[in-house]
Amino acid sequence: MPTGSDLLLVEIWTDGGCRPNPGPGGWAAILRYGKTERELSGAVSASTNNRMELTAAAEALEALKHPCRVILHTDSQYLQRGITTWQADWVRREWRTADGKPVLNRDLWERLLAAAARHRIKWRWVQGHANDAMNVRADALATTARKAVSRS
Repeated sequence: MPTGSDLLLVEIWTDGGCRPNPGPGGWAAILRYGKTERELSGAVSASTNNRMELTAAAEALEALKHPCRVILHTDSQYLQRGITTWQADWVRREWRTADGKPVLNRDLWERLLAAAARHRIKWRWVQGHANDAMNVRADALATTARKAVSRS
């Protein structure tokens, strides 16, 4: 298995959301390796914005068949800060926040940590709805998925 810089580089853009929040939710991810792109999306009838953001990232990483170097772009500070800063303390405190409350969305955080463990990931926060073309595209995919489930 390749290691370090021998790993393939995949860029990923994710987004998720609900309307209303909580309510019907959609998530999306765009994976790019070289000139190859793959779009993923899905929806659930009842969720929250944060759960959809976490789902998008987990689904994207789980879709990678081999360990990769990944640059994952997200407009969710909850996702970016949670995975890079807060989760180590949550795990150390047995999935409790600093004030002793249970961590919300623990099931998805654990799923995301398991999916991320295979890869070398740089987590990049991007300003949402600020003309980042790939973020706008991921948002449109998530919105389409959410609208489809809310009509059913």
